[in-house]
Amino acid sequence: MYNEQLQTVTITQDVQRDRERAQRLRGALTQMSLRDENRLYAQTRGISQNNRDYGFRPGYLNRSTGEYQLSRFSDGTLAPIHVLDGLPESWIADRDAEGHVTAARREIVSGFVRDNAFFTREEAIKASAH
Repeated sequence: MYNEQLQTVTITQDVQRDRERAQRLRGALTQMSLRDENRLYAQTRGISQNNRDYGFRPGYLNRSTGEYQLSRFSDGTLAPIHVLDGLPESWIADRDAEGHVTAARREIVSGFVRDNAFFTREEAIKASAH
């Protein structure tokens, strides 16, 4: 028996997955790349739950302008982890059908903000060791 709805969902998920892989290869920050970063830094102070006690807040840096932003939910409230939905509109590269951010522009990187300064994940690890 052929189920058209199931087939549509499967194809849509495959297309979205392929699209996200292509964005990652181009260096775009995506939810999948954020998960990969969290796995990579899992046992270090390079993730939110391991450096929060050191005053770090998840955030993003626009390498082109030098501006940084704290991570926020789509409604503007501060997020305790890295989420893309609260990024400034000009930093967004792509959205899904529901309007959620699926990719940031290539110049956007994840990291942390502390004492009015941006830290990459590596810099946060080093700074929290002192």
